[in-house]
Amino acid sequence: MTEIYENYEVKGECTFKIGGLLKKAAFPSSLDDFIELIKSKEYDMVLGNCSNVLFSSDYIDKKIIFTKKLKGYEIINNSVKAQCGVRGPLLSKECANRSLSGFEFLIGFPGSIGGMIYMNASAHNQSISDTFISANVYDVNSDKIFELKKDNMNFGYRKSILQNNNLILLNAEFHLKTENKEKIEELMKRNIEFRRQRHPSLSTGNAGSIFKNPQNDSAGRLLDLCGMRGAKEGGACVFENHANFILNKDHATSTDVINLMYKMYKKVKEKYTIELHPEIIYIGNTGTKEQKLWEEMK
Repeated sequence: MTEIYENYEVKGECTFKIGGLLKKAAFPSSLDDFIELIKSKEYDMVLGNCSNVLFSSDYIDKKIIFTKKLKGYEIINNSVKAQCGVRGPLLSKECANRSLSGFEFLIGFPGSIGGMIYMNASAHNQSISDTFISANVYDVNSDKIFELKKDNMNFGYRKSILQNNNLILLNAEFHLKTENKEKIEELMKRNIEFRRQRHPSLSTGNAGSIFKNPQNDSAGRLLDLCGMRGAKEGGACVFENHANFILNKDHATSTDVINLMYKMYKKVKEKYTIELHPEIIYIGNTGTKEQKLWEEMK
């Protein structure tokens, strides 16, 4: 069964807690329903848990499929199979309970499997591509489902083949290593503590790291050196503990966030001649001032 809503208030679907009305939102509860929605060619895009998404605060003239109800998974021996909507922390805990190592870093990721493969999520010297074996994807151009092996994924820093083709991930398989359960749980605790000290809580709206790290450097370091901690624009402000995070402190709008991002971008570019590029995804309407600033930063 698929739930479909028109003029849907979308801010509740993203961790930034920002967003206006969306033309249409669909929530399939099975892969078959999901595939039928894709086949209809009616929808503009597919999104997961929206933990790295900024929606426009204005009306969004788009139709979007959300995968958060596609939560099926199975763990057999060292093999983990998961649908695109499965949340990272859930899989991390389930694998730890079975003494399987490789997903410890997911304990602090609010995103879903589809988004994490799309972005090749990584942290604490682990990445989703480390354990990835294969995925079933839907090719929008050919209307066919086929399998992609790791060698076909073009994994890189914050990228995969899914960003460059009309390919939509349905489910994926991973192979994890057997390890001492206490060792796995200790690593997960360290990861949680690191994020608690360095990253903002999701109780205050945010979308994780705002900019990608430039080669051989850190976006947070450069922004720190530019004095961006605590910088404000409307209801949005840069996190005091790490300059590569923006918080929705006081009913921030998408315009607040993008204007603040642009200030951050310009400061680093002017001081170090380095262009930072967004790690988050912006979803709005073409031709707007927001979109033009976003295109300059991209």
